[in-house]
Amino acid sequence: MNSFGRHFRVTTFGESHGPAIGVVVDGVPPRLPLDVAAIQTELDRRRPGQSALASGRREDDAVEILSGVYMGVTTGAPIAMLIANRDARPDDYRELASVFRPGHADFTWQAKYGVRDPRGGGRASGRETAVRVAAGAVARQLLLRRGVRVLGHVVEIGGIRAERFDEASLGSSPVRAADPEASVAMVHAIEAAQRDGDSLGGVVAVHARGVPAGWGDPVFGKLDAALAGALMGIGAVKAVEIGDGFALARLRGSEANDAPGPDGFASNHAGGIQGGISNGSEIVARVAVKPTPSIARPQATLDLAGAATTVSVRGRHDPCIAPRLVPVAEAMVCLVLVDAWLAQLLVEGGAAG
Repeated sequence: MNSFGRHFRVTTFGESHGPAIGVVVDGVPPRLPLDVAAIQTELDRRRPGQSALASGRREDDAVEILSGVYMGVTTGAPIAMLIANRDARPDDYRELASVFRPGHADFTWQAKYGVRDPRGGGRASGRETAVRVAAGAVARQLLLRRGVRVLGHVVEIGGIRAERFDEASLGSSPVRAADPEASVAMVHAIEAAQRDGDSLGGVVAVHARGVPAGWGDPVFGKLDAALAGALMGIGAVKAVEIGDGFALARLRGSEANDAPGPDGFASNHAGGIQGGISNGSEIVARVAVKPTPSIARPQATLDLAGAATTVSVRGRHDPCIAPRLVPVAEAMVCLVLVDAWLAQLLVEGGAAG
């Protein structure tokens, strides 16, 4: 599937080393002043080539808006956005076209479709997430008008955990960790893995503040289920927690329950969602990010004929995906929340009628 959302619907297109990638966003209300610079700011946070800790691919990720906006204001028509691939190197993958890279979607894509784009993984590449960030930046502008703020950060890399949250330090951390001491240790760990021709995984947390009670639907339309599906839809993500997640399995009910009071809930073990509906507390989600599968160390694999072989993946790859995944995770949370808000407006409109 290449489309996401019900009321705020996003469709992405393009391949990693094709001419361009793009997104069409349908369902944006009219008369919304759209800040294109703010969209570009989000793309700049995700783009490659920012440091020695990221992919060396040099893309400016300059967004071009093709439709749906007139004189800086949304018209209600679909918004189409395009990002040119200016530093594509498809020839880098010529030798990889006949083998399956371990940890990638090469084998499964071939099994499903009988054909695949070997140039950096085609649609399965992390390159596709750039346009998700662009769409999420539009959703973010809507949410800000409602008073909702979404913030992500790295909480763990290579087993090194952030022990405190200093939001002011996020802007100076090369790994987007809010713990300055842990940030330094994380950088050293990534550099060590990089020297070994290897990679590291991590954990990213996303917080949504200002979400009112009542967003989300019970049973099959739960807000936490939508968030989990959206975040698991990011290629490098292998697990999602809402609130205290797996830690709740080790508590008693007397410890895990969030007691409501006149000034809000006394705790937030549920991560701001109960019964699939937001309760007004901060929404908290965490994702486990696997180590980058493209590594220089020799790995056992198969070729297209099914024969055993080995492969070493050279080229421009992130030694740890987690830092650049932060704006992607934020974007997916924004998309889910704006969809839930638009759905709630329909409920409230129906009740008023």
